[in-house]
Amino acid sequence: MYAGIVAIAVLSLVVVLQVFSTGTKDGNLSVTFFDVGQGDSTFIESPDGTQILIDGGKGGMVLRGLSKEMGFFDRDIDMVLITHPDLDHIGGLIDVLKKYDVQTIVMTENINDTPAVRLLQDEISREKANVIFTRRGQVFDIGLGEQGSTTLSILFPDRDPTHLESNTSSIVAQLVYGESEFIFTGDSPKSIEEYLVSIGSTELQSDVLKVGHHGSKTSSAETFIASVSPNLAVISASKNNSYGHPHTEVTDRLTNHGIPYKNTADDGSIQIISDGEKIWLR
Repeated sequence: MYAGIVAIAVLSLVVVLQVFSTGTKDGNLSVTFFDVGQGDSTFIESPDGTQILIDGGKGGMVLRGLSKEMGFFDRDIDMVLITHPDLDHIGGLIDVLKKYDVQTIVMTENINDTPAVRLLQDEISREKANVIFTRRGQVFDIGLGEQGSTTLSILFPDRDPTHLESNTSSIVAQLVYGESEFIFTGDSPKSIEEYLVSIGSTELQSDVLKVGHHGSKTSSAETFIASVSPNLAVISASKNNSYGHPHTEVTDRLTNHGIPYKNTADDGSIQIISDGEKIWLR
């Protein structure tokens, strides 16, 4: 279906991205949750300069974020991870693939037959990137720093997601650098969050949680929030959106657990830095 599809047969695969870069200015891990309106897009730069984009929002706002973080002359992205094929996560990726050279695309086999998906498929084919379909247990080695390797581990899906509903098929991934962890959930519903708790609650603990489904009450299960136990939660939503995100049930749950949260609707793009020992907002 796509040029460069890599068949994944084992769940303990480690993929090393080959990059040639000068690293971040301060040698730290940088994670920026772009303000893309009612959508999701997160830019990761490892201490040695490996660059990853998770989702691209609905439209062109992601390009402004990339230009600010990468600079005008940098036109190479090492990895694009597509959590699931909904428009508010993939729409902006069409222009990203047109303007940037992408080495690796990580996604699932779950593909909706929509105009946006068809356009994205065309751009993926033209890009000739290495396409990897994910499964739980895959670990992507995305660079080195003073605290060792930076890794991105896939927690879900652990099965063929072809027949799952789009949100349910979302990739759940955990980014780790030293003692710092970030967890990204796409639009995963409570059923998947609770499933992940049931098969490995201790591995979920993370310093930062990207709150599922823009703060919808369909996500952020009580047991999941307790297992992740983040020091900070980030919600990606637009101001006065028609869905009412974030729902008060979710923000109350975070507050009851003593978890502070930031919302792109109020704060704009949110950048978190880690030196492998502690995290802070920039």
